[in-house]
This record gives sequence, structure tokens and C-alpha cells, in this order.
Amino acid sequence: MKVALSIPDDLFKSAEALSKRLGVSRSRLYATALADYMAKHRARKITARLNAVYAAEAQQLSPAVRRAQRRAIEPDAW
Repeated sequence: MKVALSIPDDLFKSAEALSKRLGVSRSRLYATALADYMAKHRARKITARLNAVYAAEAQQLSPAVRRAQRRAIEPDAW
């Protein structure tokens, strides 16, 4: 799909130089950059959802788990 958009001149010049250096078309460079940007934001959305789930969980360990942890770290006799 073709799209027309406006970007600052200095960004355009930098992108042109990068596409030539990488040996890819301008379209490929912009498509790759947009895909990377979207993947980054998708990961942030997943992290935010996980944080919300875990924030709703109880913050205290059950007494049984605390006892088990305490036993696991008791000093060993040498």
C-alpha cells in the first residue's frame, strides 16, 4: 500500500543515507522501522497487562511458604 507522509528534512536525509548504507530501499527502511516501533509498543502493552495482573495478587506469602523458605535457608552444619 502506498502512503504519503511528511517528515522533517533532517530525518529524511538521515533515512536516505541509512537506506543507501544498508543497501535497502527507502520503502523497506520505513516499513522495517515502523514494524520495530510497533513491536516495541506491543511489548510495552503486554508488560502493562502483566503488571496489572500481578498488582492484583496478594503481596504476602502464605505462612506455609514462609516456613518452607526459612527451612531452606537455615545454616547447614559443617
